[in-house]
Amino acid sequence: MVAAHLPITPTLRRQLADWLAEDLGRGDLSAAALGDRRGRAHWLAKGEGVFCGGVLVEPLFQQLDPAVAVRLLVADGEPVQAGQRLLELEGPATALVAGERTALNLAMRLSGIATATAALVAQLAGTGVRLADTRKTSPGLRRLEKYAVRCGGGCNHRLGLDDAAMLKENHLAWSGGVAAAITAVRAQAPWPARVIVEAESAAEAIAAVEAGADGVLLDEFSPAALLELVPRLRALAVAGGSGAVVLEASGVQPEQLAAYAATGIDLISTSAPMTRSRWLDLSMRFEG
Repeated sequence: MVAAHLPITPTLRRQLADWLAEDLGRGDLSAAALGDRRGRAHWLAKGEGVFCGGVLVEPLFQQLDPAVAVRLLVADGEPVQAGQRLLELEGPATALVAGERTALNLAMRLSGIATATAALVAQLAGTGVRLADTRKTSPGLRRLEKYAVRCGGGCNHRLGLDDAAMLKENHLAWSGGVAAAITAVRAQAPWPARVIVEAESAAEAIAAVEAGADGVLLDEFSPAALLELVPRLRALAVAGGSGAVVLEASGVQPEQLAAYAATGIDLISTSAPMTRSRWLDLSMRFEG
């Protein structure tokens, strides 16, 4: 099991309420058929994967009715098999029916990301190289999708533009070069922040290390090129007194992970778990 934590903040509770309201609209027209009956239900996995999103189920259903009780049988980050029971619910039948689709949609999306992440992380086992995510996330779902990456064994890169300064092609061109861009950020950042330079050439990567960047994102370099470049960058960092520059490869196809991990880098960043994953199919079964 991969341990990950997701705080249920007031902001997240408001998001859950908004997502429920999107589905409920003016009200669930089927509720009249249920009256004041109580009901029981459970979730089943319909495929193999890594479960994620269970931590959201109780706060979501309790927005509809505080009387709903949820018992998790599988923790977020745990592998599941087809047919496995994941959690049990009990409470007013109107609340169980009204929250079903929103809760399942969130969990299926997040479980798909966790499952895809775990498959990539498995390819890096024993290499010491970590798999990181990107900012290619669904608007409104970033914290949840990045939580799903952690549940799959990956690590989070930047949560947002305020989390670290990543200087890309346009920054470098408009500021007058690598050193000028780093100097400007260091001088004006209102709080301590890492400075990362996205390098598209060996010369840019060398300039970034020499200018004291905390990290260098090596974009679309081949494994052969990195085998030559990475030792040079490490030596420059030591000579410059930092010795702790984080070297990251991006633009890596999933089938190339092992080749890149062998180059001596620290991180491989990819958007694949967010942009290419399929939802893990889950269902909610109601009990008589």
